[in-house]
Amino acid sequence: MHGKMVVQNFYEPLVMKLEEHDIPQIADNEVLIKVMACSICGSDVSYYYGHSPLGTPDGKGPLYLGHEMSGVVVEVGKLGKALFKEGDRVAVNPVQQCNACEYCMRGEFNVCPNCEVIGVTVNGGFAEYVKVKYTHVYKIPDNVKFEHGALAEPLACATYGIKRLDIELGQDVVVFGPGPIGLMMVQLAKAAGAGRVVLVGRRDFPLGIGKQVGATFVINTADKNSPDYAPDLAARVKELLGHLAPRAIVATSNMDALQGALLVTGAASTIVYFGLPGPNDKLEVPMLEAIQLDRTIKCSWLAPRVWDNVFHVVSSGQVNLAPIITHQFPLEDAEKGVRFMKESKEDKIKGVILVGLRK
Repeated sequence: MHGKMVVQNFYEPLVMKLEEHDIPQIADNEVLIKVMACSICGSDVSYYYGHSPLGTPDGKGPLYLGHEMSGVVVEVGKLGKALFKEGDRVAVNPVQQCNACEYCMRGEFNVCPNCEVIGVTVNGGFAEYVKVKYTHVYKIPDNVKFEHGALAEPLACATYGIKRLDIELGQDVVVFGPGPIGLMMVQLAKAAGAGRVVLVGRRDFPLGIGKQVGATFVINTADKNSPDYAPDLAARVKELLGHLAPRAIVATSNMDALQGALLVTGAASTIVYFGLPGPNDKLEVPMLEAIQLDRTIKCSWLAPRVWDNVFHVVSSGQVNLAPIITHQFPLEDAEKGVRFMKESKEDKIKGVILVGLRK
């Protein structure tokens, strides 16, 4: 397919330009996708503000950001024709592993050191068209909206985290962080068989969304004026549940939350750390207590071997993504959208760039 397309080209911190570029040409192992929606990830915000380098050789642009996307197939390379055709509605797995290293041979695709990542190492979804390896494109059910399909990647990551939590039927779960991932995890924990889910955060607005999507209890640890405020988190969890929690997952980078997970969980408990703290942050684990309590502490990174589950839980209604998307922006305002998600004091959860879906 030949022609021109509109893109948001990121050059360096605080510099993104709306430009017209050639539509990318695909190889035999790729498909060309007309982007319909691309959500704004926290990592996009970090790249834009210069808090994190890109995955390019020099860590800089030019590059189109955006790795959480859905769209319509418009061209298929010859190797993908048995699976895809023009008009297919799809979501993208942006982490394109090599499939040849020792980790990939074991199915540990999330730690492949040779990944090509859409929107991080190669051009992403802040553009009208994107090319992707056909092995990393998945059809989305007809009843799933494009803007919800764009959240398939973060939902896949959240799904892997909940999978790592090993929830047993009826167990109580504490989720730290009512951002997009945490709100997904509340619903995924219930779908995985959790009994009661406690959502912990610092602002009433996202905690209110948490109630809407199924949290049994919410706790505000920061705002003394909140009706859900609790000065002693562990005591409040014990009061609500009648015991310390057997499972906790931390979907935030806040070190108080990472440390707090050790306080709200009891004997034979499992904790999964998901949110990304700073490179110099340290977790203090009382080791004698951890051993004698038979604790299990895990980490969760990316989304290996869970994508099929993702589309099922959205299509079935077990996960409702609608309340999580609070703001939408046209492609022309993508830079404004990124700035808004960082700087605005307005209540917000998740922003989505409507590319093919014009606002």
